[in-house]
Amino acid sequence: MIIRARTIVPMAGDPIENGAVAVEGNRIAALGRFDEIQRQRSGDLVDLGERILLPGLINAHCHLDYTALRGKIGPQESFADWIRAINAEKAKLSEYNYIDSIHAGFAEALRFGTTTVANLTAFPKLIASIKEPVRTWWFGELIDVRNPDQADKIVDEAVEHLSSANRWGLAPHAPFTASPRLYARCEEIARRHHGLLTTHLAESHDEMLMFRDGTGPTFDFLKSFGRPMNDCGRETPVSRFLRTRTMDERWIIAHLNELDAGDFDLLRAAPKFHIAHCPRSHQFFQHAPFALPRLRALGLNVCLGTDSLASNSDLSLFAEMRELLRKHPSVSPKETLQMVTTNGATALGQRDSLGCLTPGACADMIALPVSAAGDIYENIVAFSECAPWTMINGEIRETAA
Repeated sequence: MIIRARTIVPMAGDPIENGAVAVEGNRIAALGRFDEIQRQRSGDLVDLGERILLPGLINAHCHLDYTALRGKIGPQESFADWIRAINAEKAKLSEYNYIDSIHAGFAEALRFGTTTVANLTAFPKLIASIKEPVRTWWFGELIDVRNPDQADKIVDEAVEHLSSANRWGLAPHAPFTASPRLYARCEEIARRHHGLLTTHLAESHDEMLMFRDGTGPTFDFLKSFGRPMNDCGRETPVSRFLRTRTMDERWIIAHLNELDAGDFDLLRAAPKFHIAHCPRSHQFFQHAPFALPRLRALGLNVCLGTDSLASNSDLSLFAEMRELLRKHPSVSPKETLQMVTTNGATALGQRDSLGCLTPGACADMIALPVSAAGDIYENIVAFSECAPWTMINGEIRETAA
């Protein structure tokens, strides 16, 4: 198959005018100018006209479980109040509600040009009932705050369900809800299976107050039902995490919003990991300004996610890119697009297979009817509709109007 478009944006090189991509099976075989590809290759022609062809987008952090919670919870006085509110809403949902919610989330992500998601699920047992329309890494989100003596059992049972998926990893929820033993067990399994790990860290001011100062609404909330609090009042969440965990490129750290000066010194010396930033969820919670320039300067790979629809309005990564540029105008549109393509692929250990259009890469791509005027990357980021054409794994999946 030969796919022709007005402009190819491969991300692994410069844009190609009147370009084409040759696809064989589920892989990209070649790309270049249309006349060159047509001379070199044979196959059915798909002419996308005056559209721009680019890699499918990668959502590095989402919770499709909670698609059904869109608009259900407003801003709260504290993060502890937010936890109470989302727990109350979750209690109203049945297993079937969650399955419908995940399917709805997948469909919405696909409409917005997302072809790969890193999805955290609190219900790994439901995976077998889910049909994935996009390339998915399933991360079992694990909490043992009420029963830390069951850490190994919680992890091992999750792995039994996760292993039925093609791609999976483990997500100890956060240092305030997952015990050191649960984290250690997740790390053991990730090493054994060469798997990925993700967690929420330094997400809120409440978390900083809890670990650094031994106070605050989340400290009081967790103490009220018996969580041991002897790990609080000593150091920042980042300091504690780096001291107690084995950090490497397997880790995708979500949020990293609340940092102090000493944290940056620690991060400078720490092994490099990946960061999943969720700009619109960050705005919803009114977190401290995200330290994007300093984190990038430290060599950390920053990618973007949507978080859940309990704290967001939709699953559009285009909207996330626009929000990031609103808060960080010094970042270029091209660099922002990298955060949902090449950077996300790197975080998933798929640097040469996803997030780029290059020979040998997976045939995951989208086409957009972007204006010919102005910078190509500015036009891509400004796109605010549903993607009219999508290919995943060499198959055309979406032809929305």
